[in-house]
Amino acid sequence: MSSIKPYLQLTRPANVVTAFTDIFAGMAIVQFTFSDYNPALLLISTMGLYGGGVVMNDVFDAKLDAVERPERPIPSGKVPLRSATMMGLTLLFLGVLAATMFSALSGMIAIVVALLTVIYNRFAKHSRILGPLTMGMCRGGNLILGMSVLPESLQQWSWIAIFPILYIGAITLISQDEVHGGKKTTLYIAALLYMIVLFAQLQFANEHGNLLYTLPFILLHAWLIFRPLWNAMQNPVGPLIGKAVKAGVISLIVMNASWCVAFGLWPLALLVLALLPLSMLLAKVFAVT
Repeated sequence: MSSIKPYLQLTRPANVVTAFTDIFAGMAIVQFTFSDYNPALLLISTMGLYGGGVVMNDVFDAKLDAVERPERPIPSGKVPLRSATMMGLTLLFLGVLAATMFSALSGMIAIVVALLTVIYNRFAKHSRILGPLTMGMCRGGNLILGMSVLPESLQQWSWIAIFPILYIGAITLISQDEVHGGKKTTLYIAALLYMIVLFAQLQFANEHGNLLYTLPFILLHAWLIFRPLWNAMQNPVGPLIGKAVKAGVISLIVMNASWCVAFGLWPLALLVLALLPLSMLLAKVFAVT
């Protein structure tokens, strides 16, 4: 197990769980039913895409991590750079293959997501604007991947992907200051982006007659993300910013549960929310950022 753990650490298992919930949220938005569609291939796809993406993140950051995070699997020597590279590329290929086996449309979406992850890791990551935007587009694409179970509804609802783009953009913006600390202005911008997403979900829930059921989910989400963000605002040092980033990532599960219940699929919302303890448990064992 000790030899396997560094490889698992590269994939950030707690984060992969949140990626599963993107698929469920996308499927809920287009009003799927489990009796008609089996999401197994799409879940495998998002596991590959997300896992491969974060592995490649560490591959491209190997030299930087040797200075800033020498305990990470690659700079510590626990995982050879070549092995990590092959692992990341294999996972990305698996993600595209599984999606293509589900449908040609899903496969094309997966290809776009895979390309975006490489673009982010290789070129955009350290840009204050392109980094958050590209990373957000990866998550937005993951939501659309879930929507691809019903192609006839995809065109109508795909624009909702703008909200995970804003949300992940906010988290990515915060994370750029995780090592050395940052400015309060960045945290206020992130808070504004969070608020836009939360109010949008309230609006959708109200339009679909599900406001009363959705409100507890949104309040829980707000509490989970704003408490550590507020602490970081008071003292924007690296460790507190790291906690705000971790909370934002794990709380994606609650955000996706909110989408499910806003569109009337409250049983699925409860299933998604039930993944939160699993992700939190994994986050205690494996790094989230």
